[in-house]
Parts: sequence; structure tokens; C-alpha cells
Amino acid sequence: MRGFFEVEGRRLSYLDFGGSGAPLLALHGHYNEASAFAPLAEALAPRWRVIALDQRGHGESDRAESYGRDDYVADLAAFHRHLGIGPVPVLGHSLGGVNAYQYAGWQPDRVTALVVEDIGAVVDCDWSFTTSLPRHAPNRDALASALGAAAPYLECSFRQSKDGWGFSFDIDDTVASQKALNGDHWKDWVSVTCPTLLIRGTRSDELTAAHAREMTTRRAGRARLAELPAGHVVHHDAQAQFAVAVSGFLSESG
Repeated sequence: MRGFFEVEGRRLSYLDFGGSGAPLLALHGHYNEASAFAPLAEALAPRWRVIALDQRGHGESDRAESYGRDDYVADLAAFHRHLGIGPVPVLGHSLGGVNAYQYAGWQPDRVTALVVEDIGAVVDCDWSFTTSLPRHAPNRDALASALGAAAPYLECSFRQSKDGWGFSFDIDDTVASQKALNGDHWKDWVSVTCPTLLIRGTRSDELTAAHAREMTTRRAGRARLAELPAGHVVHHDAQAQFAVAVSGFLSESG
């Protein structure tokens, strides 16, 4: 079910995958949207009811004037309030992972467990891929062809318009968001008090093994690391293993 709510005059959208399970809030990364979590939602049902936000500037949510750290976390807090539910586990990939751990660190009474997928406590994002993306293509196949091997990771965001085919996110907005994501977020990471699972893809070009180990070491006893045979988008590359890791962790944590 798709839902909408307003934050300061902007409309944000989300997908509630339904069921009678306990709520799990999910946050996608750049180039993606809530629908990217459909396979995970199916795998976690009926124990968990995944509710995934189209973050500002993504999916069916409105574009925004800014894409700063405070902006994303405020949207997540408003989303949580809109749902009218108590403290919950939160899962986030990449951009969504930083948003998730900052929310957990800033509002610890609202997050019971945290899953962070393939993003570090220090982020040094390269937006050259973003600026190389095709802005328009005559049809869906042409868009997929232009993306090559990256197409399966972005296809949930393909959209048709009067000008042809493009994406549900704006390329310039994404660059602004990536620039705002960069930085040292150690203070936020170590301030998280809830049980945390950090998931890293062994072929990741975003999160090194050494940095992932340091993240868990700095939160000894409160965070653990799972490494799966995948690239940066672990929930796509190792779909079944990712779901098993998340399910097992959440069951132990709650």
C-alpha cells in the first residue's frame, strides 16, 4: 500500500508492505526508492512488516530545496510520527544507513535495533557516476542499455515522462545530496546505544573491511559485523543471505 504525508509543505511517500508483523522502517540509498525493498519485505514476512520511505527527492516524494543531514533525519522523524507507532527497528542502505544511524543516535528512545548496510562512519562519496547518468532516453530499453551493468540496481527508479525515459530522482539533486552526505560521522555512530548489525559486501567499493571492523570495535558489545558475498548493494546481490542475516539479528534483538 502506498501512503503519503506532508512535512513543511512537501509531500513524502512511502510503501507499507503490510501484514500483521512487527514494523521495520527501511531507508533506501541514492538512485533508489522504497520499492527496492519489496524482495526483503516478502522474505521477512510474516514476522516483520516492512514500511519503506521514499526519501526526499526520490520515488514519489517531492523534490526539496536542500538535502542536508538534518533534513533527512527530520523527514525520518516525521515519517515515524505519521505512522503512529512506538519505538522500532530501522534499516538503512548507504545514504539511508547514515540517516538511520544518525536518527538512532539523535533520538535513541525511538529506535530499538539498527541495521546499517554498507556505509561507513566516514563517507567520501564520488558523484562522477551520478553526473554520467543519461538524463533522457527514448525508451526503457535504451535507458537500461545506457546504464549497462548498473541497470538492475537502478531499474526500480526508471520513469516515463513526456520527454522519454529517465529516473524518479533528479541528477543535480542527487549530487547535492551526495556532497552533503560526505564527512566524518564518528560522533553519531558511537552515540548509538541500541543493538546494531553492520552488513558489508565483500566486493564493496564503498565500505572497506578495515573501516567496518573499526566501526564495530568502537562500539564493542553493541555492534557486530556480517560480511556477505556482494558489492555495495548487498540486499540486491545476496538477497537471500541478506534477509537471513537481518531476520536473525532482529529476532535476537527483540
